[in-house]
Amino acid sequence: MIGGSETEPLTNSMDREKSHGPKDHLIQLVRDLRHYVAYQKSLGAEFLPGSPRKLPHHHTLAELRKELGECTRCKLHLTRRHIVFGEGSERAKLVFVGEAPGEDEDRQGRPFVGKAGQLLTRIINAIDLRREEVYITNIIKCRPPHNRNPQRAEIATCEPFLKKQLEIIQPRIICALGTFAAQTLLETDEKISHLRGRFHVYGGFKVMPTYHPAFLLRNPHRKREVWEDMKKIQGEYIT
Repeated sequence: MIGGSETEPLTNSMDREKSHGPKDHLIQLVRDLRHYVAYQKSLGAEFLPGSPRKLPHHHTLAELRKELGECTRCKLHLTRRHIVFGEGSERAKLVFVGEAPGEDEDRQGRPFVGKAGQLLTRIINAIDLRREEVYITNIIKCRPPHNRNPQRAEIATCEPFLKKQLEIIQPRIICALGTFAAQTLLETDEKISHLRGRFHVYGGFKVMPTYHPAFLLRNPHRKREVWEDMKKIQGEYIT
């Protein structure tokens, strides 16, 4: 599963590859555009679409999952094995949002099932909850190649489905796991170390950013800070 650097600001892959030079960037842009145009033509489109269309109203997560289908809305469908939509209670008061599926999740089609997912399960249990009582999902639903950060076009394609998930569930709290999830939800470049420890607001929902479980596996001394964040979530959960 993707954990990312907890100190790296939100960026896309092209921003991080400045060393390749503007010519290489332009070549890659042309290739991506050709692929996108060819894909749209294969769907019968005679012109490039504008902004993403508004999703129809859904009453259940099952209806929303049906709307997502075997999604080919962005190029990630070319390399993924499974869509990782999310799992848990449709009436959850607490939703965990990560960055994107990793290799284990891509293989099984379930969120947070690798080593980081096992740690997340223990964190959930530590506040007297079970995975079945919460809901777990990611910013995007398909694994990026080589676990790179999702690109902005991929987020723009997938975020309407995340918003609809939250509208259907109507949680009291969202826990944003890691730099990328927190920065995306809160539309900020602020570091996770500055964001964590206090509640923020996203779409009318309370958001508590904290470190990603994958980051904790590499930096176990940060577990105390996550426990402090989780105690605040627990306090809000039971009020």
